[in-house]
Amino acid sequence: IDLALDIIAHREKYSEACKGRKLATLFYEPSTRTRLSFTSAMMELGGNVIGFSDAASSSVSKGETVADTVRVIACFADIIAMRHFKEGAPLVASQYAGIPVINAGDGSHAHPTQTLTDLLTIKRELGRLDDLTIGFCGDLKFGRTVHSLTKAVILIAPEELRLPDYIRHEVCDKYGVPTVEVRTMEEVMPELDILYMTRVQKERFLDEEEFNRVKDSFVLDPSKLRTAKSDMIVLHPLPRVNEITRAVDNDPRAAYFRQVENGKFVRMALIYTLLKWAEGEKLAAVPDLAEGMFIDRSMKCPNSRCISATEDVDPLFVKAGDTCRCAYCEAKIR
Repeated sequence: IDLALDIIAHREKYSEACKGRKLATLFYEPSTRTRLSFTSAMMELGGNVIGFSDAASSSVSKGETVADTVRVIACFADIIAMRHFKEGAPLVASQYAGIPVINAGDGSHAHPTQTLTDLLTIKRELGRLDDLTIGFCGDLKFGRTVHSLTKAVILIAPEELRLPDYIRHEVCDKYGVPTVEVRTMEEVMPELDILYMTRVQKERFLDEEEFNRVKDSFVLDPSKLRTAKSDMIVLHPLPRVNEITRAVDNDPRAAYFRQVENGKFVRMALIYTLLKWAEGEKLAAVPDLAEGMFIDRSMKCPNSRCISATEDVDPLFVKAGDTCRCAYCEAKIR
């Protein structure tokens, strides 16, 4: 965050920081903000960008695995940003690429660079990152941005879109984050420093009837902001559908388009940091397992959205207290 702030203040100092280096953007899912943000970030650092924005135009359409794809890409690039519809795909990529890999979103699992974007936005808008009450509203089940940011939070969602229990127990409870669940945003609006809106993601639902039942659960309009603090900010990872009306855009508390620009700066900081780090490291083709991880071929991840369900990867797990979880998607095994 501090580096991103320095880049904002002294952009000319970093204009050729990555000259001669190449970023590969491997986007297996549609993306506007994240893909263009990474592209713009690398270009403003003086570097170049290669990659694809549609898996159908790559050898993936011929059945090539993530592991093989990144081994090939590593011959042409110095760093990779990957968006993938399968949870855990960037972890697999990092095990085989031999160059830094940035998770640009993996299914409904996580979106860590969006979290950095959110933190930079909060810092710039409110001047601090502590003593804040955040209300997450909408799709808390499939919203990977919420899964990455959740760290006093108020969770506003219908029963069908509640935050997964493992996030509550292993993040909120473990670190003593006060958490309250409510069903309407009106009942908590006066308490919030930040309202984080999310869209209900049709592409994550297996049952269209369930999607239709919850898609219009929460809509933010100017009337709902009347009881909000004058300095509260509204964030949204975008794209939006109908969960924030256009009339809200003119409210000075609407920070979601400023949030987009902050994404470029934080990704500039991340690319710069990782390339500097890689200069002094010799990355192994297949790195050692992280602490707590282990391979057990007698167990299988039950999550059909996990990369392990469709590709030949090591059955990798991690101990989390008294439980065991898939290392790729964090699904509970036992």
